[in-house]
Amino acid sequence: MTTVKERALAVGNRLGVKVIPKLPDGAKRLLSGGRAVTIDGNTLDPALQVLLAAQRATGANGLVIADDALLSRANFAVLSQTLDQPDVRVAEVRQVSIPGPAGAVPARHYSPATGGAPAPLLVFFHGGGWVLGDLDSHDSACRLISRDAGIHVLAVDYRRAPEHRAPAAIDDALAAYRWARQHAADLGADPRRVAVGGDSAGGNLATVVTRLARDAGDPLPSLQWLIYPLTDMRGQTRSRSLLGDGFLLTKHDTEWFQDTYLEGSGLDRTDPLVSPVLADDLAGLSPALVVTAGFDPLRDEGDQYAAKLREAGVTVDHRQMSSMIHGFVNLNALGGGVAQANAEMISALRAHLARN
Repeated sequence: MTTVKERALAVGNRLGVKVIPKLPDGAKRLLSGGRAVTIDGNTLDPALQVLLAAQRATGANGLVIADDALLSRANFAVLSQTLDQPDVRVAEVRQVSIPGPAGAVPARHYSPATGGAPAPLLVFFHGGGWVLGDLDSHDSACRLISRDAGIHVLAVDYRRAPEHRAPAAIDDALAAYRWARQHAADLGADPRRVAVGGDSAGGNLATVVTRLARDAGDPLPSLQWLIYPLTDMRGQTRSRSLLGDGFLLTKHDTEWFQDTYLEGSGLDRTDPLVSPVLADDLAGLSPALVVTAGFDPLRDEGDQYAAKLREAGVTVDHRQMSSMIHGFVNLNALGGGVAQANAEMISALRAHLARN
C-alpha cells in the first residue's frame, strides 16, 4: 500500500517525464527557482534541476525513508516505475537462474536486435546501496544499454542487505560473472567479450569482481564499466559533504547504506572488498570505463579510483558528466542533457567492446 507522499511523488514524476522534455531550458530554470545551480564550475542540467525542485516540493529528500529498508524499497520502486522509459525495445527478454553460493541467483537476459556475429555480453549489477534496487528498478536502463550498445545484457539480482550482509552480494556477483563466462555462447553472445558493469553499489561490485577474478586466475572481464561507483567507504572526500544534500543521493543515504551492508559482516570500511580504492595492487586489471557525475556525493572517490587505476597501468577512459546527478542512468526519460549523457557513455561502452 502506497503512502500519500508516495502517491504525490508518483503523480509528480509521471507529469514530469511528459512535460519536462518539451520545455526550453529557460522555462525549466524558471520552474525551479529562476537561477542556474553552479558548484565547482559545474552547472546542473535544467531538467534535473526541475526534477529535484519537484522532489523537494513533495517533501522528499534522499532515497532512504525513516532508516527502514522496506519503506525505502517501496519509495525506490515508485521512483523507478514513474521515471523509466517503458517503450525501449530489445529483441528478447527472458528470465535466467544462475547457480549461486547460497542458492539460485535470479537474472534477466536482454538480447539485442542485431544480426551477424555474436555480440558482446555485459554482466550488469544494479545500484541501490546494496539495499534497494532489483531487476525491475533497472529494467529500462538495461533495455537502453542493450538496444543502443547492440550487446547482450545479463542483469543480476544479487542478495541484498539487511537480509544478507556483505559479502553475500559480492559472492553472488562473482558467481554470476563466472557463470556468464561459461554460458555466454548459450545466451547467443560472444564468449571472448564478456564485460562487467554497474551503477553506484553495482559499480563497486563490478570492480571488486574484476579484482577477485584476477586474484583467482579466472579470465578477466573484457571491460569494467563503472557508473558513478562507490569506492571508498571512509566517506572523507570533499564531494561527500559538499554535495551531500539536495541532489537525490544524500550523505545520510550513503552512510546508512554502508552501515546496513556491513553490520555484522566482520568487514571493516577500509577492507578492499568494500572500498576498492584502498586495494594495494590494481595492476593487471581489465580496462575501465569510469563515469562520474558533477553533482554526485560519490564524484571524488570515482575520480580517485580512475586515477589510481591509471597509475597502476590500467587503461582508463574516464568520462566526467559535469551537469549530472547520481542515478542519471535511470532518468533517461527526462531527455535533453540526461539523454545525451547516457548516449555518450553507452556509445563509449559499445566502442570499447567492439575493440576487444
